[in-house]
Amino acid sequence: MMTGRVSSLHALLPVTFQLDSGTQISIEFVIDTGFTGDLTLPLSAVQHLGLPFFESIYANLATDDEVYLPVHTATILWNGNAIEARVLGTGRRPLLGTGLLQGYQLLAQFAEAGLVTIDSL
Repeated sequence: MMTGRVSSLHALLPVTFQLDSGTQISIEFVIDTGFTGDLTLPLSAVQHLGLPFFESIYANLATDDEVYLPVHTATILWNGNAIEARVLGTGRRPLLGTGLLQGYQLLAQFAEAGLVTIDSL
């Protein structure tokens, strides 16, 4: 089981990145159930972490705009296991999408400092 918290009505979950250098970095992500991919990070953060480029894709945003976005790969710790995730280089805040939630149950107590849990189904 993974745990996070609610802050300002955002369900937050820390995600640990395992970098090629052996360093581990934890970043707090907003869980976005309207995003069907894995993760987003601002492009400056992607570059700072040195995440390898994978491909570019067209993405349809909530504004119904279509944009061309770079996709990078990252090794993250997910439910105690190292997995490869796709990271879109876009936006101003880190987002965690439903691509990582498939096969899991998400529960959130929407009160300030409420508990967020993600557990295998």
